[in-house]
Amino acid sequence: MGWASIAQQIDRLNAAIGRVVANAALLMALITTGIVVMRYGFGQGSIGAQESVLYLHATLFMLGAAPTLLADKHVRVDVFYRVVSERRQTWVNTIGHTAFTLPFCALIFFGSYAYVAESWYILEGSPDPGGIPAVFLLKTLMPLLAVLLALQAISQIIKGLIVLSEAPDNG
Repeated sequence: MGWASIAQQIDRLNAAIGRVVANAALLMALITTGIVVMRYGFGQGSIGAQESVLYLHATLFMLGAAPTLLADKHVRVDVFYRVVSERRQTWVNTIGHTAFTLPFCALIFFGSYAYVAESWYILEGSPDPGGIPAVFLLKTLMPLLAVLLALQAISQIIKGLIVLSEAPDNG
């Protein structure tokens, strides 16, 4: 399996995750509407429903980061980037992912590992009665974010190196 194939597999994985996670936004809106109707229409509340919106929001943000990078929709300061050639943009992206994205992912992964491991050890649940008994799963999104984002950064680096290894287009 060549490097381009590895990048393609990573891209497929993150694209599939992105398609699934995109549904979290719609689900959050529906649940929030239900919470409001139940509270103000019927005087009933549900901590579990409220927490589910939090879980969905975290899932959307954490698992949506890598597909966002894949789609090149992440935040970027375009002051200089937009006025340089595509080849220089490729250099900026490749160096940026190597120097910043990968170390950032390592920081998140190793920084959250003990925190998440402890949560799994005690099978941490909601502190609120009626809450979701799976806080350990929610916390697992942190190292998962780091792994998926690092994989996507590696894919972007591979694709950048492939482009940069080709002869520049001077015509």
